[in-house]
Amino acid sequence: MQTVMDARTIRLDGPRLVPPRREPPLREPPLFTYIASLRTNGLLGWPQRAYEEPVTQRRLIGRTSFTLNDPDAIRRVLVDNQGNYARTSGSVRILRPILGDGLLISEGAAWRHQRRTLAPAFTPKAMDGLVPHIASAVDETVRELERDAARGPVALFAVLHRFALEAAGRSMFSVAMESHGEELRRFIAEYSVRLGRPHLLDILMPLSWTAPLDPFRARFRRRWIPFLDRIIAARAAEPAPRASRDLLDLLLAARNPETGAAFTQGELRDQVATMILAGHETTAVALFWALYMLALAPGLQEQVAAEARGADLSEPAGCASDGRLPLTRAVIDETLRLYPPAFVIVRRALADDTVAGLPVRAGDIVIVSPWVLHRHRGLWQDPDAFDPGRFLPGAPPPPRYAYLPFGVGPRVCIGAQFALTEAVLALARFAGRFRIGPPGGPPILPSAVVTTQPEHAPAFDLALR
Repeated sequence: MQTVMDARTIRLDGPRLVPPRREPPLREPPLFTYIASLRTNGLLGWPQRAYEEPVTQRRLIGRTSFTLNDPDAIRRVLVDNQGNYARTSGSVRILRPILGDGLLISEGAAWRHQRRTLAPAFTPKAMDGLVPHIASAVDETVRELERDAARGPVALFAVLHRFALEAAGRSMFSVAMESHGEELRRFIAEYSVRLGRPHLLDILMPLSWTAPLDPFRARFRRRWIPFLDRIIAARAAEPAPRASRDLLDLLLAARNPETGAAFTQGELRDQVATMILAGHETTAVALFWALYMLALAPGLQEQVAAEARGADLSEPAGCASDGRLPLTRAVIDETLRLYPPAFVIVRRALADDTVAGLPVRAGDIVIVSPWVLHRHRGLWQDPDAFDPGRFLPGAPPPPRYAYLPFGVGPRVCIGAQFALTEAVLALARFAGRFRIGPPGGPPILPSAVVTTQPEHAPAFDLALR
């Protein structure tokens, strides 16, 4: 019988691990320094007091921006009155060319239709059916790492990006991405490097105006849409039946429970883009930081490896939540606390409101940053330390609305369970197979523009266990 370990039976011995990071500025950065940080490293835009006070404010070109770390204020904006807070024009301008009007971007009635239509496809039972696709991508990546490790240090971040994109492609289309994977990677790299970084005018100009990068984004989309349509058509032309269903099967079968309407071809394409891009990027980032933490804490790494070797993963569905891998899951949860891939949620008030006793005017910007929230001095004990014990079974739960790696409220990430299963399974397999040494050179610091990525991505020494 398997022993279910909890916070009382797992000992996380060893020195306290405080990962390297830049100290936040002592004072509010000047306006244009702050705006420049959005393009280079958004984590540098919050001063020290943001990590200590429940609400901070600053003037932002005729408007006020509020950074919320008060749980009641966060609940007001993201749950109780979320209909009053929409995406900013800058985020829509940057994300729409590559994601279209899928679930992440849409608002109002369009969003409600998509969310209701997608909900049956993202039940735990439906997600369990996708785990074989994830497991096959994990096994292939283990074999790739075995070959790479024999030749010397491994550029883990690049490998994890390929893994996450492969897992997303197989989960969406059943098959490996041999035919389309390289082109898909080129599209994503092109957009993220050239077009996905916010420009000052992206933020300042209304959507009805043409910002300098908009023509280039439109040109990208004119190539991107036919590419996605080709992948969907190629998958539809495959002989049936396949061994297991994929996410495209679920999307094609999805119907709005109120109207019975299916997704149109354009809506289907936008959901495919959203699921592949949003899903693979966040998983790759989370796995990188988790493996870096284990490299810095060899004692913890050995415990995770022992847990992985002792667990029966022949049926990996449910491994993130059924008690087989409690320490591995806790490492992922703590990684998502210290290095949340989606580091900021930005909303624009549509009408006047009162939040934490403060007047919020229509047009004001409200920010909930998981990066700041998860390190807030008033909400977490020893917030800068990496301590998976916070999330082991039996530990007290984090304060409500203080831990938001997948958001919260009606717009919480619909694929959260899928992402957790993928991350836990992959971390268990990687740590169980390889001993991961800390990389040489300078410390790895986080840098966030769209997601919380490493500022540089050095090679790691991997040794077979």
